[in-house]
Amino acid sequence: MVRNRYEINHMNRFREETSMEWKFVDGIPIYSQIVNELTVRIARHDYSPGQKLPSVRDIAAEACVNPNTVQRALAELERNGLVRTERTNGRFVTEDERALKEIYKGLSSSYIDELVEKLRNIGMSDMEIIEAVTSCVGKEK
Repeated sequence: MVRNRYEINHMNRFREETSMEWKFVDGIPIYSQIVNELTVRIARHDYSPGQKLPSVRDIAAEACVNPNTVQRALAELERNGLVRTERTNGRFVTEDERALKEIYKGLSSSYIDELVEKLRNIGMSDMEIIEAVTSCVGKEK
């Protein structure tokens, strides 16, 4: 596909502004990985509440995937209440505080469960895990 100079400049500017790095894992549907990545980006405010998301084409070009895959991922985010569509204006991050808190709650629970499982696998007791986490939380970044 031949692109004109405007399209190329637009895509380069998009890449610089978003600096997304897409790394897909085999065995997990790509649309699901896009849902997860965009959810994390919303949670850490790469996309602020009420902010317009990049277009399907822009995300697809950046991630090097089919636009239909991105469309499916965004539809899933909309079903989950994280994104809303304005018919002619595009998609926007929700401003619903409850939905945003649920993102944090879900992500933190998932990360903590994974950490605890890994630490138990190396033989740490629950008390040792609590002590290790407590000492890490108190440290400065």
